[in-house]
Amino acid sequence: MTVPREIRLNAFDMACIGHIQQGLWMHPRDRSVDYLSLDHWMDLARLLERGLFDGLFLADVLGVYDVHGGSQDAAIRHGVQIPLLDPMLLVPVMAAVTKHLGFGVTVNLAWEPPALLARRFSTLDHLTRGRIGWNIVTGYLDSAARAMGLDRQMAHDDRYDMADEFMGVVYRLWEESWAADAVKRDRALGVYADPARVSRIRHDGAQYRLDAPHLVEPSPQRTPVLYQAGASDRGRAFAALHAECVFINGGPKAHVAGLVADLRKRAAPRPIQAFMGATVILGRTAAEARDKLEEYRRHASVEAALVHASASLGIDLAKYDMDDELPSASEAIRSNVEALRAAAPRATKRALIDRMVLGSRQPPILGSVEEVADALIGWADDADIDGFNLSRTVVPDCLEDVVTLLVPALQERGRYKRGYRAGTYREKLFGAGPRLAAPHPAAAVAR
Repeated sequence: MTVPREIRLNAFDMACIGHIQQGLWMHPRDRSVDYLSLDHWMDLARLLERGLFDGLFLADVLGVYDVHGGSQDAAIRHGVQIPLLDPMLLVPVMAAVTKHLGFGVTVNLAWEPPALLARRFSTLDHLTRGRIGWNIVTGYLDSAARAMGLDRQMAHDDRYDMADEFMGVVYRLWEESWAADAVKRDRALGVYADPARVSRIRHDGAQYRLDAPHLVEPSPQRTPVLYQAGASDRGRAFAALHAECVFINGGPKAHVAGLVADLRKRAAPRPIQAFMGATVILGRTAAEARDKLEEYRRHASVEAALVHASASLGIDLAKYDMDDELPSASEAIRSNVEALRAAAPRATKRALIDRMVLGSRQPPILGSVEEVADALIGWADDADIDGFNLSRTVVPDCLEDVVTLLVPALQERGRYKRGYRAGTYREKLFGAGPRLAAPHPAAAVAR
């Protein structure tokens, strides 16, 4: 008999006021405004580890949302992912108060040399003892390009071509530069590392040039756990080659199942785990959950949600009437446009707003503890989803509900772990070794 697989959970967060559910920072119990405090992040990490979460997935962007109405004003007014801290700087303090929780951090590879990014992730892999992951992104905001001194970002598919080259360079830095036996730490001979076992990485490509060794000695995982969230055809090709975990938007179950099946087929025989973005609102009863939703809705902001949606769709929604058909082409996140079209008969502004129950494009999974547990299990079984990235509503209430109510319900059904597996983030997720194995391209240069 096949044993049902355990559902994995990540908290989906961002070092800002308004992440996915826009406007809920105004709720009197919400503590998002404490994001500048280290105590806020330490308390979050402790709570997630108590709930046996696999990881904390930290999103990030490098620009301001200025597509809606052609201005940054609404984003700033409503706190739509601005102001925003650097998520990588938060990881060490959270790692210090936990032993098992993984950390998946979004870092845009478009705006920095491979050697700098490789050093930061190796540093975090050491400081977390092998609990760091990287959500690989190439960006989608022209405002980020302008912040970096350019007029606009590269075309969508060109960004992935650049990313393929970037990945080849960082794999060599992480996996090839230092041999496994390079570090000696021999006090008697005065030799910390054997220079004959440390190689300079030389690369002369279309986008990048490099002639240097990696600056950090081998870390527990070497290459961090690799996430990727692109669901366009080009994004899926990239994910199938590089990613270990993919982050998928919600939508009709058949549409999501098709995306997962396609990704697994492209990546085979390499295993890949699929995490779906979700928002849950649960209560001890269905009536309690409905009351909670209505309470939250009084604080949600449709205008702020449109600001966020305009940027991620690459479409200025302020220009469209309620029943205008939205364009299908975008140089931003193409998969978001595709997901909207899959979810509604006509991709109109009205259809989008109708889905914005809590100030986001993501309708919540609502119900009693048992109903929400059944819904997540249904997604796992029917759409072949491995786990969920749970976005916050009112914090810390929403995560405390998951830890104290939902996790025990899933455990009772045999669908959630009762303890952490030993080892690094990769070992916990896949039950294999700490380093990437063949046929992943990183393994081809490992030594």
